Amino acid sequence: MYRSRRVREDLTSFYGGHFPYAATSQTSLRYEVTVGIGGNLGDVRRRFEHLFFALKRERQVEVLRTSLILKNPPFGYKEQDDFFNAIIVLKTSMQPKEFLRYLHRVEKRFGRRRSFANAPRTLDLDIIFFDNREVKTKDLTIPHAAWFERESVLIPLAGVK
Repeated sequence: MYRSRRVREDLTSFYGGHFPYAATSQTSLRYEVTVGIGGNLGDVRRRFEHLFFALKRERQVEVLRTSLILKNPPFGYKEQDDFFNAIIVLKTSMQPKEFLRYLHRVEKRFGRRRSFANAPRTLDLDIIFFDNREVKTKDLTIPHAAWFERESVLIPLAGVK
């Protein structure tokens, strides 16, 4: 069961399940990573709960915190349903490129198919921050290139930092 609050006419926040969440245990994993999660196909809030439990079962990551869930309009390709977005803060000992490949495998497990830019999707996982590192390669930019321009990141992020 989720409680909702209208943030603005086109933005609604949801609280419930494990969003937000804060771990009480410690971990020996090395790097703190902030991951933006999103989706707009099917029951996305339920998928986020399944993702939470899937990540909790993994040895390679430890879930530290999650944010509220924000329902917001799509950008880029606008002929699609609104998106649900949230933030998950994890610990991992993987390096950034290895962690990106790991996230792509998780997306695939949750039915993500890559068709075109900004297409509807079941699950999108983006690295927003990776410790205090800066990475700029063909496949990966850390911090995420547009994180500070997107309400879908800024509003959920405000509650987990």
